[in-house]
Amino acid sequence: MKLSDKKRLQILDAAEQLFYDFGVEQTSMDQLAQVAGVSKRTVYNHFANKEELFQAIMRRMFGQLSEGAAVVFDASQPISDQLSYIALCEAKLMSSQPFLRVAKIGFMQLLKDPMLAQTLTQEKIGCLSYLEPFLQAATDAGVLKVEDPLFASQQFVYQLKAFIFYPQLYQLAEVSEADRDRAIQETVAMFLARYQA
Repeated sequence: MKLSDKKRLQILDAAEQLFYDFGVEQTSMDQLAQVAGVSKRTVYNHFANKEELFQAIMRRMFGQLSEGAAVVFDASQPISDQLSYIALCEAKLMSSQPFLRVAKIGFMQLLKDPMLAQTLTQEKIGCLSYLEPFLQAATDAGVLKVEDPLFASQQFVYQLKAFIFYPQLYQLAEVSEADRDRAIQETVAMFLARYQA
């Protein structure tokens, strides 16, 4: 790895930690350079401003979260089992420290920059990256009856978020494994009650 690339990683690592701890607005470029162990000039050589640095961090973090394998509809398996597996994978992602970390950094900045919402909603992380074609395939096979797969996939994920993700993000409550499993079971049951053919 070239020295320039190494310094860029040091800057990104430092910025991610500082943005998580204090927010983008409260982090100065001087503070960032000090924590990264580089000069302020080096920071500016890589990133023109904090907004550019923030975008680079979000892209990197989203990239790290998007490494899971897509689930493809399998007509030989019960749809409830497949949806439960998807929900479990999504619940684990939502409860993971990397996911909660990127969410906290993103939401803190979202309060200052409403336009950021467009960028964040365009990122399809976790099952949202494959659930729409999964639901369409299940509908084509006559197992589900989903007229709007995009809307239905959002329903599925947002139901899980309400019980698993938001309580942890806002530190409202601890989500136990039993709480998680109940949220998964009820989400799948409600989804199938609405969409099973």
